[in-house]
Amino acid sequence: MKLNADFSKRAAVHFRDAGWVASPAAGVERRMLDRIGDEVARATTIVRFAPGSAFAAHTHDGGEEYLVLEGVFQDETGDFPVGSYVRNPPTSRHRPSAKDGAVILVKLHQFYPADRAQVHLDTAGRVEAVLPLFSDAQETVRIETWPAGAEVAPEAEGGLEVFVLEGGFVEGGENFAEWDWLRLPPGAAPRIRTGPEGARVWAKSGHLANLA
Repeated sequence: MKLNADFSKRAAVHFRDAGWVASPAAGVERRMLDRIGDEVARATTIVRFAPGSAFAAHTHDGGEEYLVLEGVFQDETGDFPVGSYVRNPPTSRHRPSAKDGAVILVKLHQFYPADRAQVHLDTAGRVEAVLPLFSDAQETVRIETWPAGAEVAPEAEGGLEVFVLEGGFVEGGENFAEWDWLRLPPGAAPRIRTGPEGARVWAKSGHLANLA
């Protein structure tokens, strides 16, 4: 399967327009943002866990990165409530579940092979203009808070992904609201205008430099 698989092009998915797709695990559904592959895939996805649902234990050969959007996500290492940002490096293994239900934004099979950084961060209640989550020579991941009615030009060298956590903005004449996703290729010069509530976004840049 290929979805938004050309990284040299702008791509956008609006949450309200994307339907839930069942996964192989009972009670786990997905809204796909980009994907190359079938069940084992390079993928960016919103995943919804019904209460009591779980995936079988599995290994992430290409790593896993996620941000908890709703509820409490769990595995053998603990509970991860809303705002938790986690990076599980290549070769890591776990059995994810959600006793009371959860929604996460997750990126799979997108780590550089030598990346072995394990990250667990709690971002709940943090309101910095730029909240760093992870940075290395290949990519920078952060949460940015943009004021209302502002023109914003986020760092986009090597490509940019933006996922709206709160509020909204306009880019390229297109409106983005909560849980909408935008990906811009390397060389793009984003000019973003925030709405009346401003915006709080998860952003990643640099990671598309060698994929376009």
